[in-house]
Amino acid sequence: MIPKPTTGLGALIELAVIVVLAIGLALVIQAFVVKPYQIPSGSMEPTLTKGQRVLVNRFIYHFKDPQIGNIVVFHPPVGAENGVECGVEPVPHGEACPKPTRKESDTNFIKRIVAGPGDRLSIHNGHPVVNGVEAKEDFINPCQSGGACNLPREITIPPDHYFMMGDNRGYSDDSRFWGPVPRSWIIGEAFFTYWPPDRIGPL
Repeated sequence: MIPKPTTGLGALIELAVIVVLAIGLALVIQAFVVKPYQIPSGSMEPTLTKGQRVLVNRFIYHFKDPQIGNIVVFHPPVGAENGVECGVEPVPHGEACPKPTRKESDTNFIKRIVAGPGDRLSIHNGHPVVNGVEAKEDFINPCQSGGACNLPREITIPPDHYFMMGDNRGYSDDSRFWGPVPRSWIIGEAFFTYWPPDRIGPL
């Protein structure tokens, strides 16, 4: 058993060491395990609202592949944070952006994965149609009339890329405009919301 310090200076040093270790542990956890994020916009309504806070698992995709339906935090391609910019110009009419710009942005986005590597994708009334099957999504806000609500021309998701869409389909700036996201740009999966109190629970 380690004896406790008997002097005021010893107790102060012990407290300082404990505080430093606690801070270091918290930083390690945030960097590699779980990190909190605040929802920056209404693009994921009604699932997540602006200002809501979630916990993100940063290590899960070291052990398994991202799946359709996962809500993920990621870095979008450069240009996405300042408006619409696709890696293919011009994008054919009636088609989602098939390829992102080459560089990774420093900005964090949060969206839902709707298609993965090799999938054939089109959009019908805001719903992804993956390999000919339209997704049944009773959790989204319906897409209002507009060009991005219906994109009937199929694209094929490149290897190791994932197509992201916000649940607020008529008001989400997502992969329809700036393309699929490389797996290496995905930070982690959002799995729990802890604020506000009336929405605490798993995602």
